[in-house]
Formats: sequence, structure tokens, C-alpha cells
Amino acid sequence: MALLLPIVVTLTAAVINVFLLGAERTSSAAELGGLSSFLTMFFLWLLIPGFAGTWEEPGFRGYALPRLQVGRSALLASLILGVLWALWHLPFVATGEDIWIDAFLFPIIWSPVYAWLFNNASGSVLIVMLFHNMNNAFSSGFVGQMFSGAASVNQAWLRLGLWCVVTIVLVVLYGPEHLSRKHRKQEEPEQPEASTASPRVV
Repeated sequence: MALLLPIVVTLTAAVINVFLLGAERTSSAAELGGLSSFLTMFFLWLLIPGFAGTWEEPGFRGYALPRLQVGRSALLASLILGVLWALWHLPFVATGEDIWIDAFLFPIIWSPVYAWLFNNASGSVLIVMLFHNMNNAFSSGFVGQMFSGAASVNQAWLRLGLWCVVTIVLVVLYGPEHLSRKHRKQEEPEQPEASTASPRVV
């Protein structure tokens, strides 16, 4: 799911964009270097911190999400984290590196899907890193480069709408409390309180 779901959503959006909205591609997969170019980008972005957003995950999902899920449903915790994640991306909008649909709205809609993956994978940060990287590499770095102008904006809205559908389906099927039917939500374990009693002198 971590590797295939971003591909399915992105290709579905692209098909709707081209065949229903009449978008014209400015480049083809072959012109972008094909499979070899995509795989190179995928592994570079995955393995080298700073190349893409993949290395946000040890902080957002590995550290923050388990703590936010304490005393909250997985859905509510993920939406809170989604807002924080969106604010994290605002500098990309301010500098013109990204459009606000992708930088601000997308993380909020997308965050419950991360929580679903994270909780069903027993808190695996690697799984969510693979998911994040596949979306960035395939959607933004590869298919996204095939569109420009209004077609690119339409592609962003279509992806947002499709991920919204995915989120709703997951919440209905798996429930908002844990976003999982087999596992409890991942929570930060309680730390035992340190004793304040004075040591007894023998």
C-alpha cells in the first residue's frame, strides 16, 4: 500500500485530467527519462536527507503522532498533526516553490492516511517514509512534470480530491478511534514517575 497507493491515486488524477478535462501534457515519461530516471530520483530522495520531505517522518510520525494519539482518537490526532504539517510547508508557498493546494491543503487531507499506515504497521517509520517518498517522487517529481499552467493546478486539485476520498473510505472502514481494525493506535508509553521519597539510611 505504501508504494502502490500513491501511484494509483496520481495516475487516476492524470487520466481524469487528460481525458475528462482535456489537459495537454507538456512532456512524456520518455522525455523525463523513463523508469531509470524515476528510480534514481526515488532512491536519492529516500536515502539522502534534505532532498525531499521523506526525512520529515521520524519527527512527524515517529515522534509527534504517538504523543498526539495519547487521549485522542487517531483521526483527531492526525488532523492536528496535519495542520502543524501544513504550517511547516508555508515557506514553500511564500517563496513560490510550491502552490498552496499542495503545500497547505494537501497535508491536512493526507495526514489521516499516514496515521492509518503507521498504526497498521505497528509504528513503522520506514513504511511512512516509503509512502511519503513514493508520492513525492512519482506525483511531484515525475507525473507532475508532465503538466504546466492550468493543467498543473487541475492535477493538484484532482489529487487532493482523490486523497480526500481515500481518507473518508479509510475512516469509515477502519474507524476513527484507531484507524485500524487489528491494532491499537500507536501511543507514547507512559513513563513511570520518579520517586520523591528520601533514601533510607541504614
